[in-house]
Amino acid sequence: SLVGSLKVAVVTAVFATVIGTLAAFGLDRMKSRVSGVLRALLITPMVVPGVVLAVGIYAVYLDTRLVGTMTGFVLAHTMLAVPFVIIAVSASLEVFDKRLETAAASLGATRLMAFRTVTLPLIAPGILSGLLFAFVTSFDEIIVALFITSPYLKTLPVQIFSSITRDADPTVAAVGTLLFITTSLVIGAGLLIGSRQGKR
Repeated sequence: SLVGSLKVAVVTAVFATVIGTLAAFGLDRMKSRVSGVLRALLITPMVVPGVVLAVGIYAVYLDTRLVGTMTGFVLAHTMLAVPFVIIAVSASLEVFDKRLETAAASLGATRLMAFRTVTLPLIAPGILSGLLFAFVTSFDEIIVALFITSPYLKTLPVQIFSSITRDADPTVAAVGTLLFITTSLVIGAGLLIGSRQGKR
């Protein structure tokens, strides 16, 4: 269960970070009311009750045979994690001085080069924060996982929940502690790296 949770969380974090970063960058460049509507739609998974999302995802997965698959878990968790990445990256873009991109362009840099050499390094702390939020969101998620789990793929939170409801297994406490420590270490590492980059 631990290995399965880590695999799902890592893949989810990567996908969610890429999608969320591109979405945040695109929304930041849009200067219309449409951007507000799109932003609201993209962060909807944060405000919709988890059970409602889980039922909807389960219904779709039944038709597409994604229940209990790695692909199914990654897609569902990515949908849940993308809003956190968008918010984190958008916060970095809010304080980013866009005149730096203009200066880079005046020196002959293309848009892609300016983004890679100027924008990306400066918003890296926000991207890193989004990555960590995405990882933790996937690693700790249980509501959707309970609906789409299978005997062949169970995440750690689902395994803990099953052990608690079936019997009083003392290993549950140890696993729960491991889950807490892992999450705390990931968040702590992210905060440390982010603070060091901020000082630079």
